[in-house]
Amino acid sequence: MDKKKFTENGEVLTILRDLRSQIPDKKFSDIVDSHNNQYVDLVQEGGGVLGIALVGYVYVLEKMGIRFLSLAGTSAGSINTMLMAAAGTCDLEKSEWILDCLCNKNLYDFVDGDQDAREFIDALLSDSSNLKLVMKGCQVVDNFKDDLGLNPGNNFHIWISNLLSQKGIKNYADLKALRSKGVSDGNTLFQINKVNLGDREEYKRPDHWSNIAIIAADITTESKIVFPKMIDLFYSNPDVQNPADFVRASMSIPLFFTPFKIKNIPVGVEAWNKWNDETGLRTSVPSEVVFMDGGIISNFPIDIFHENLTVPVSPTFGIKLGYDKNETNKNEKVSNLISSMFDTARYGYDSEFLKKNPDFKNLIGYIDTGSHNWLNFNLTEDAKIDLFIRGAQKAAEFLTKFDWEKYKDIRRAKSKYYQTV
Repeated sequence: MDKKKFTENGEVLTILRDLRSQIPDKKFSDIVDSHNNQYVDLVQEGGGVLGIALVGYVYVLEKMGIRFLSLAGTSAGSINTMLMAAAGTCDLEKSEWILDCLCNKNLYDFVDGDQDAREFIDALLSDSSNLKLVMKGCQVVDNFKDDLGLNPGNNFHIWISNLLSQKGIKNYADLKALRSKGVSDGNTLFQINKVNLGDREEYKRPDHWSNIAIIAADITTESKIVFPKMIDLFYSNPDVQNPADFVRASMSIPLFFTPFKIKNIPVGVEAWNKWNDETGLRTSVPSEVVFMDGGIISNFPIDIFHENLTVPVSPTFGIKLGYDKNETNKNEKVSNLISSMFDTARYGYDSEFLKKNPDFKNLIGYIDTGSHNWLNFNLTEDAKIDLFIRGAQKAAEFLTKFDWEKYKDIRRAKSKYYQTV
């Protein structure tokens, strides 16, 4: 599939043309480089194959001169986060390369279980009767019993490892080295606009552009894990580890994929102290940890870079795949019940944060993903293009409405409130 079917689509071209005429010099951040790119942090929600819409959203942001410092995501959002982090320095556009990667990959390859597993998944997604689902389900009992999931996830792990390798990222040390470079042009300066510094302008290197946050759920110790921040809990030599592991842990959709495991966890007093500090673990450090999809604990980690008491010099943009709780679930079928159980878990933690911090709603774009099924790895070309366009449309809508100065005023008021209570 040619990426030009996305980037040269008439609707996408119209979106970009209209944006450039409507908001040619709009401010989105107080961090600007010498090429007039504006810098923000970015958090991307999980949502299976609907993640293609995330690429469409980011594509429009990049074409409007927005670049990204810290990056965070869960599940599908973690895939885009990792690829953006590895694709080059923070001043470069990333979405076209990611789109090219997706165009050259049959997503159904990720369904790499045996024939019984594939038939069960096909029945699940084709709105089959409960009777057929039960019959097909009986054929995959051993998959759940022995492997705790239908698909081993090896195809995905190999795919993303190869993509990282294309960019020279073979281990965590490589990723750290790339992120520490910051920009491709060593002479590029970042301007922190004087509006946040009183009466002076300051040119400096932002101190947080290397931050990456990928969320996974450690079901062995019942902990929320943030990679790579907490990497030394699991590896005695973190620098040699493959960053693809972080993403594989984050996208382990319960029952759909086999949980990701890390064995030979460092133990001892020093290791226990780290675990206790990071996760509150009181028992002994396990020798093996099992991960499931980070979405069961934080599918949209919009709070990951949040500091309540400050007025930011750049915003944290968030991308959500649809509105939460937009309709009530109908659980007459097994497939609906499974989906509802997962959605109930993944919406809980993050929705509580947003309820307590309504100012963040100014930073979030909600992509209407239509009737596309987040588990349908057999998407048609037309469906992929539609998701990309939907992301592009919502990015344009968000950029048109976003008011950076108004948002800073909201944060100033919030900061003063917290300082007085």
